[in-house]
Amino acid sequence: MNLFADFPPFLILFIGALFVPLFRGHWRSAWVILLPCLAFLNICLLPTPAEGQATLSWSVKFFPWLNDSLSLLRVDRLAKAFGFIFTLNAVAAFVFAFYVKKSTQHIAALVYIGSALGAVFAGDLLSLYVFWEIMAVSSTFVILARKTEKAKGAAFRYVMIHLFGGLFFLAGLVLTIHQTGSIAFNGFDFSTQQNLGTWLLLIGILVNAGAPPLSAWLSDAYPEASVTGGVILSAYTTKTAVYVLLRGFDGWDPLIWIGCLMSIYGIVYALLENDMRRILAYSIINQVGFMVAAAGIGGPIAISGATAHAFCHIIYKSLLWMSAGAVLYRVGRSKCTELGGLYKTMPWTLIFGTIGALAISAVPLTSGFTSKTIILHAAELGAEHRSWLFWPWLILEAASAGVFLHAGIKFPYFVFFNVDRGLRPKEAPKSMLAAMGFLAFLCLFLGIYPAPLYAILPYHVDYTAWTVSHVVTQMQLLMLSALVFFLFLPLLKRTSTISLDTDWFYRKGGKLFYDLMDRSLNGINAVVGRVVNGCAVPAIVRFFAHGPSYLATTAMMPVWKMQGHDADEIARRKAVVYTRCEQGAFPIGITACLAVLLLALLFVVSYLSHTDHVHGNR
Repeated sequence: MNLFADFPPFLILFIGALFVPLFRGHWRSAWVILLPCLAFLNICLLPTPAEGQATLSWSVKFFPWLNDSLSLLRVDRLAKAFGFIFTLNAVAAFVFAFYVKKSTQHIAALVYIGSALGAVFAGDLLSLYVFWEIMAVSSTFVILARKTEKAKGAAFRYVMIHLFGGLFFLAGLVLTIHQTGSIAFNGFDFSTQQNLGTWLLLIGILVNAGAPPLSAWLSDAYPEASVTGGVILSAYTTKTAVYVLLRGFDGWDPLIWIGCLMSIYGIVYALLENDMRRILAYSIINQVGFMVAAAGIGGPIAISGATAHAFCHIIYKSLLWMSAGAVLYRVGRSKCTELGGLYKTMPWTLIFGTIGALAISAVPLTSGFTSKTIILHAAELGAEHRSWLFWPWLILEAASAGVFLHAGIKFPYFVFFNVDRGLRPKEAPKSMLAAMGFLAFLCLFLGIYPAPLYAILPYHVDYTAWTVSHVVTQMQLLMLSALVFFLFLPLLKRTSTISLDTDWFYRKGGKLFYDLMDRSLNGINAVVGRVVNGCAVPAIVRFFAHGPSYLATTAMMPVWKMQGHDADEIARRKAVVYTRCEQGAFPIGITACLAVLLLALLFVVSYLSHTDHVHGNR
């Protein structure tokens, strides 16, 4: 046990992934469940420093010219909070995936979750970047595990976008190291450390956070993953980005407005969407927007609020993805226009999914209420000192009400009730129900008794969600949303359509760019090929093959004219010389003279160059 007191949690998952192929059947499923359990225990045994303090270990002086060492284990309260929920969610996800028999998806998922843990506990920017890129590659394989043509296309676009964001991160990293001579990652002050390097880092992080306009990768890729792949993907990439923002960009004002944009953007597209898993994907953008805004607000309350909301968000969002995944597993459909009436044969999936829907809507007695309201409280307190924060607070309040429209009501209504289409699937497998039941319990437990959650936050939270003001305000917003939903239900009915997002530009733009490059560059290649291969090369070949003969006859023309030969005689002599040049058949005397002339010429050139060299030395 003492070994775990100073051991990077990601190594447990990385090393454990190597042994997955050695197990078969249920033993393999049990092994992948055991690994995050051990990682959770590992994090519990790591020492918990005081607020604002951290301990560094597993450090190595890898680059002599840098002032800092690489550190694979930085432990503080922020890292431990994210580590707890990452491993806790992994346990539930692998229980949900108990039916999965192929090892490839388990290996990819373990590496993906392990790299997220590595990024959370990384003690420097360079280590963070390495884990950042491992996350991008391993999560691509999680998407590919479904092995459909749509999944392959989505995975390709997904990895391209994340490599694009990774390049921004790398460029910012290089510039930051050049400017500071350090790879330390202790946060950047907005008032003194704004420069090209930090802005490039921020752009790279926001790509992973799903900030518009580079957010379409999320709704494009996650719904194309497998039933269990979507559950795993929903928890780690965006929340790792939130963690980095909370640690590195606390109090950066632009993040407030970016977060507000994300919260509204996600709602609008979720309301327009027909596919249930794409609804949940857009909902991720909406919820992460609250956390990004909290990072921009800054300060202990906002940072702790964002951490608490990330913790609860992972729980209820995974629960919703499990509910949708169970429906997809049993029915094989994901569009709302093809679903309905499932409450008759999948009642437990409905109950657990509804608890997740209530939690994401921040209904009192659920975890969303005890976490999201901290962020709203932080914005409200900030408005007392910075009056302009009233507007972000108002936007976030409106967005909080909007969540109930697309996730709290729309998702369970159109999937489980709506028009009965005669579908009578079996209830979800027991392992799926067990995982959903566990997460549903956490949603209710942390909603009723949030003290254990508040105890692990980065800073002490002097906040009580259960006040008359908070409860009444939230219930008013929720009742208004419910009223709007049922009043405008005819307008909200789903149709068999698709919603165009910003991925349209690089889907179409990529094809146009390819066609443009194909026509232009390959057109240039064709022209150059015709000119070079069709004209220039044959001309050069002819010159070297017959050029000496032409030069010899041309050189003799003035001599023959001076000798007074007529045109016929000159033509005859020209033909004779040309033929002898082509055949290399000259009289011995002429050949000897030419050889002597060549040697004399070489001697003169050698003598002149030697003379120039002697004069140059003088």
